[in-house]
Amino acid sequence: MCKINLFSNEGEKVKMVKAPTLEDEYFQKDILLGVSRTFALTIPQLPPILERAVANAYLLCRIQDTIEDDPDMSLNVKSEFSNQFVQIIAGESDGKLFAEMLVEKLSSATPRDEIKLVESTDKVIRITQDLKPAQKKAIIKCVTKMSMGMMLYQEQESIDGLSDQDEMDKYCYFVAGVVGEMLTHIFCDYCPELANKKNYMLQLAVSFGQGLQMTNILKDIWTDKDRGACWLPEKTFKKRNVVLSKVAPGEGGANFELALKDLLQLAAGHLKNALEFTLMLPRNQPGMRRFCLWAIGMAILTLVKIKKNPSFKSSSEVKISRRWVKVTIGATSFLSRSNHYLNVLFKLGTKSLCITPVTVPIRSINELVDPQDT
Repeated sequence: MCKINLFSNEGEKVKMVKAPTLEDEYFQKDILLGVSRTFALTIPQLPPILERAVANAYLLCRIQDTIEDDPDMSLNVKSEFSNQFVQIIAGESDGKLFAEMLVEKLSSATPRDEIKLVESTDKVIRITQDLKPAQKKAIIKCVTKMSMGMMLYQEQESIDGLSDQDEMDKYCYFVAGVVGEMLTHIFCDYCPELANKKNYMLQLAVSFGQGLQMTNILKDIWTDKDRGACWLPEKTFKKRNVVLSKVAPGEGGANFELALKDLLQLAAGHLKNALEFTLMLPRNQPGMRRFCLWAIGMAILTLVKIKKNPSFKSSSEVKISRRWVKVTIGATSFLSRSNHYLNVLFKLGTKSLCITPVTVPIRSINELVDPQDT
């Protein structure tokens, strides 16, 4: 397709934008399944205009994750690529050249589908530039914040853990809370009736993101440690005389398991806020509700499995079965329009976790939130 000159109201030249092709659209749908089975399941539940935007946002975040997770690249090189990527998303740089340079630097251990995604950065970006202005603005802000936060915490990565719970909150904000903010902006743009709830939903959305991220952190403790990282709050474990750097898989002991239990309860508290966020979505938008509910349900099941087996040695031991995924999908889909029964289902699912309530906004991340977001 031809390039189109875009001009502002004052007649200034803004950008040269190449419209996405059908090949770009098909690629986005196909690659999503290759890089995330979970999101390939949940994102298509959204209305088509939201599905396109959220799938695009996920792929952009995945490219940023690929940069962050690479074991061979130095911190300086990662920082350079992250900065370039932010410029590309904003339409200020060449995605094709970026992709060629990044692929050359990626570790040989990088999964093939992630390499394929990076190689096709320009296809994903063409769709980004074609989104509604409100969607594009939210996505650019999200990836920019995520990039900044990821690079900040790359410098702090160690097996000693993060200093305390406040630092864990901030880490979760940069890698997941910003996604919650982005989704809120996109959802509220699609559903104008949510306008008067937006400020509170933004606060809940940050907690929602943290609930999912804490679940992943707890599930992947030993995987992360193998690569020299730990995202647990050191102070929480030190209070119980546990030194995170010295704990081996399955050998943490009673005190380690008690500290782990504290974090499970806190994660469940964030997921309670996630449910409140979901129940604020219009009942006549079951797809939007399913998108949220399925993620919440699978996170709860994971927390419960960890609670039952706190001495697990690998994430595979606390992975939920396909059967329980199907049960979760079926139950939440059937009850998606009923706030009452969804609350009942949540109470039943978290009965063994003893939830620690989480007040929003989260104190430790107030300073990080852009006032324009609210």
